[in-house]
Amino acid sequence: MRMELRVCKHCYNGEHGNPQKTAVTEDMVACAEQIREYKDLIGIDSLYISMVEEGDRGGAEALTVYVADIENDQIQMNDTQLVMEDDDGNVLVYPDPDDILEVLTRNIDQIDAQTRQDVGVELSPDSEQILS
Repeated sequence: MRMELRVCKHCYNGEHGNPQKTAVTEDMVACAEQIREYKDLIGIDSLYISMVEEGDRGGAEALTVYVADIENDQIQMNDTQLVMEDDDGNVLVYPDPDDILEVLTRNIDQIDAQTRQDVGVELSPDSEQILS
């Protein structure tokens, strides 16, 4: 299985002035980094983390699948998404931050069950609220 987390670089750096979105984005990246560290325990071949900037064509590093919306009669690429490809070539795309957090934290739970090391990620109150 291959995974790629794409997040808005400006949200991650807190440049949009939305502290809740920044906290959730930071949590998604922290979870993905932890999963990448222990990926072999749960059968993940690779996990890429891409920081997308305005003007990027989706920021794909490894998995060239894009999610878009139509806003004001214009196509808008989603800058935050989790793309997963299994060994059979099936692709799942999660564009909603709530779903992304859910998938990433479930992977952390699977890793936690496979090791004695503390692999948990301390999530922000905003992310905790999303997951409750």
